[in-house]
Amino acid sequence: MQTIEMNKKAVILLEEWDPFHEGKKAYELEIVDVVTELHRLDHPTDLAKRIREIYEHSYELWIPIENCVQISYKLLAIKYEAKCIV
Repeated sequence: MQTIEMNKKAVILLEEWDPFHEGKKAYELEIVDVVTELHRLDHPTDLAKRIREIYEHSYELWIPIENCVQISYKLLAIKYEAKCIV
């Protein structure tokens, strides 16, 4: 899987996640930031913390870390599949 395909899958997953029930297109800027962090980070907890920071910064609403950890595992699975690490 190429990086572009990985990014597309990550975007679709994040659009479906919708933590604040704002609709698929409400998080375009946050999704870009999370996908950038996905390329940089490899540990689920580190990625989860960044996801929470990104969304909380924009919406000033708190997300339970458990929710962020769940999505981070899914994102990392996409990343590892793309790099044929699985």
